[in-house]
Amino acid sequence: MMKKNEAPRWKLTSIYPSFDAPEYVRDTVLLNERINALLGCLAAPLSPEGLLGLLHAYEAAAGLAENLKAYAEAVYTTDTRDERALGEINALEAAALPLGKGVVLFRNRLKEQQEQVLQWMASEDSLKPYVFFVTQSLAKAAFQMAPDMEDLANDLSRSGGNAWTRLHEAIASTTTVQWDEATGERKTVISLRDLAHSPDRHIRERAYNAELTAWKSVAIPLAAALNGVKGTAITLETRRGWKSTLEKSRFQSRISEKTLAALITTMEGSLPLFRRYLKAKARLLGLPVCAFYDLFAPVSRTGTAVERPWTWEEGTNFIAKQFDAFDPAMGIFARHAFAASWIDAEPREGKVGGAYCTDFPLAGESRILCNFDGSFDAVTTVAHELGHAWHHELIKDLPWSLTQYPMTLAETASIFAETLVFEGALRHASVQERLALIEGNLKDSCQVIVDILSRFYFEQNLFMRRAEGELSPDGLCELMLDAQKKTYAQGLDPALLHPYMWAVKSHYYDPALGFYNYPYGFGLLFSLSLYAKAEATGPHFKMVYQDLLRLTGRASAETLAQAAGFVLEDEVFWQQGIGIIAARVEEFERLVAGVTG
Repeated sequence: MMKKNEAPRWKLTSIYPSFDAPEYVRDTVLLNERINALLGCLAAPLSPEGLLGLLHAYEAAAGLAENLKAYAEAVYTTDTRDERALGEINALEAAALPLGKGVVLFRNRLKEQQEQVLQWMASEDSLKPYVFFVTQSLAKAAFQMAPDMEDLANDLSRSGGNAWTRLHEAIASTTTVQWDEATGERKTVISLRDLAHSPDRHIRERAYNAELTAWKSVAIPLAAALNGVKGTAITLETRRGWKSTLEKSRFQSRISEKTLAALITTMEGSLPLFRRYLKAKARLLGLPVCAFYDLFAPVSRTGTAVERPWTWEEGTNFIAKQFDAFDPAMGIFARHAFAASWIDAEPREGKVGGAYCTDFPLAGESRILCNFDGSFDAVTTVAHELGHAWHHELIKDLPWSLTQYPMTLAETASIFAETLVFEGALRHASVQERLALIEGNLKDSCQVIVDILSRFYFEQNLFMRRAEGELSPDGLCELMLDAQKKTYAQGLDPALLHPYMWAVKSHYYDPALGFYNYPYGFGLLFSLSLYAKAEATGPHFKMVYQDLLRLTGRASAETLAQAAGFVLEDEVFWQQGIGIIAARVEEFERLVAGVTG
């Protein structure tokens, strides 16, 4: 689809030139000094001035630790065989252990003088910007073990939960299977998953079968990793007083129980809508029913192959223009990110799959990893990650503690950016292109609602089962198939689902972030409502949106939504987003009927 090496690699030199560079070495030494400064502040008497100094010391240490770790992980994720990068990650985790203890002591210190602290927060102008952060810290103090136990837990995580995470990264980025017996060609599981986008069903089916074979060959170590991650989470969360991992996840997401219930109920209610879409897609492809490997099958007006390929230059120019139309400052920012080599888009062996955006708080910059294949999906993925980067750009001047936003609001920012690009493409589409574009958008929405819901169900059952004991690879596959049957139902062939999605998705392997799934559904439906309001409001909405993003580190999701005129605990709000998707399904069905008769 695209010329080899057309997609760029990022440059990290403005963050640190290398692990041996004086700047990097200096900051690793400085990290220890800043952590000691924080611990020193914790030993001093607490007063309004002392509290402000304590907050500044906390931010200085935490911001530097984040900057260093983000750099080491950026190097590692582009080449998981890089032993030096892995060694630096381990070293930084060891160096940051006293910071973890300092954070626990910080929260305890606030709790000890809670009444005074809250009075100071209300009366002292210098402390008022930190009200939300301090309030959240007080809430977290109720869910932590004694300092020595938290210190032990952080230390053990390096050889426990975090080590399981890295095992998954290493296996998933390097596992290969034979593709061509004649030539001996082997493909990674990442490249096999890319073939799910092929217009040739035979290739999709072959890649699907090869992928299942590949995952099965490494299922035992990956099952051990997943059991280790979830077992670690259950043990620690129980010790810390959480009722469940889901309760902790809601707290991290800054949403109420009512908001989550309204979201999940709305997602469940939309399942028949998405099954209509999948049935229409099957008709377009000339199939009685779609298999799992048809989910990403591209379509055209004729139902065969497909959209035009996009070069990297075409895709990035198009993104910038769509951002311009909404907010010229957003377009300028995107062009800067492209020109400054902030994006690593070239697929290659050893590089992790998928995409992510990482922020460097000291440099005030972001970097984006993706695997660009020339499809429109790949273009929207870049836009999605740029949405995260734009979010960071708008808050980078704020104190570190005011920039810590939850995943629910992070995904709102990224999917909003993705929506700008899709709607721009739709406005410029010919009649022939419109069907493929709408289908591509519905395909993505189906993933974010239907597949995400299956992952939510899977993880709920996984935590219940893991509390009773370890699960075998077959047991994990059974849980995944049950979850997929519950959500996709008659929309997919039940004999051709994907039992190893628990191995595919890296999100399951983060011991600190259970239920790394429903926030995507939150982000999609919230962002659609924001886009509809932007269309109704006009050019002025860009400033409303900027203000909203700047508030994400200083408010709950409900409070932030109220500023935009939304009530998250009401199912009616979530139905607005589903209504937009429903209109797209109806248009897709009409277009399919026109093609297939």
